[in-house]
Amino acid sequence: MTPAELSRTVRHAVCRAVEDGALRVAVPETVRVERPRPGGSGHWASNIALRLAREAGRSAAEVAGILGRHLEQAPGIARVEVTGPGFLNLTLADGSQQTLVRSVLAQGPAYGLPPAAEPCAHDAEPCAHDAEPCAHDAESRAHDGELRERVWGETLARMGARPAAGERLGVVPAPDQELAVRLGTDAARWALLAAAAHDRPRTEGLLVQHERNPLFRVRYAHARAHALARGARALGFAAEPVAPVDAPALTAAVADHPAAVADAARLRAPDRLARHLEAVADALLSFQHTVLPVGDEKPSAAHRSRLALAEAAGAVLAGGLSLFGISAPLHL
Repeated sequence: MTPAELSRTVRHAVCRAVEDGALRVAVPETVRVERPRPGGSGHWASNIALRLAREAGRSAAEVAGILGRHLEQAPGIARVEVTGPGFLNLTLADGSQQTLVRSVLAQGPAYGLPPAAEPCAHDAEPCAHDAEPCAHDAESRAHDGELRERVWGETLARMGARPAAGERLGVVPAPDQELAVRLGTDAARWALLAAAAHDRPRTEGLLVQHERNPLFRVRYAHARAHALARGARALGFAAEPVAPVDAPALTAAVADHPAAVADAARLRAPDRLARHLEAVADALLSFQHTVLPVGDEKPSAAHRSRLALAEAAGAVLAGGLSLFGISAPLHL
């Protein structure tokens, strides 16, 4: 069960509680789920009971208990616990990892992106810098002090968060007017988007192919996912999430992608998505050595499942880079 699916499941529990008269509240349009905080338990948590308590005229713990009884009957949820003042803590049923991976593989790079977001054409066809510049280059080479704000606005629009009329994003300007000329479009966009609003963009080292370069790590991890798939084909097997994979960090990073995109859009903070992509890349690079058979080892269900998780992580990285307007090479 993906975070988006779990969010809808919790919202449906609110609907059922309202329909049977247990709660008298307006059903919220969206319900947020997140990783449990210290003191919590399970895979995911929601503060929806705290949000509804005042309107319901009940304590948050009572509201959480009502919703918990409905959620315990929902498919895919193994256990519901109420912690603290009224947080719902949800443990997913066995097989949830395979369900997540299947969902990501079915959606590809569109996983976690808002419905209106489409992969940037810059992904599929690298710009010919020695030919007529593409729109990204024209945008990045704008000779004015609002370059970074314009790039942020364009990226947030891809995330589904179009600034209101007259809204200012409040970011510092680019460090110089020839950033895209000096670094190239991809590195320039990463520099502008990966720094928090109050920070100056980091431009040094973004062209170096080294693990200290976060842009290189993200793109390299994406390329490694495709290299693993090519290696598997050469060995006669393909990705198939048929068995649990012991990779909690990578699984959590993939599952967190929709929430990371939504948070970056809601908070007007593309840098949050950049940090998330780095976390996915680091988890994938640590995991990659377990994917393919070694020596005389024969491909097994475990290898097919590990490959499926690696390909899901690659799809997350491709989708995240597409939101930034940055290319995701298959070979690096």
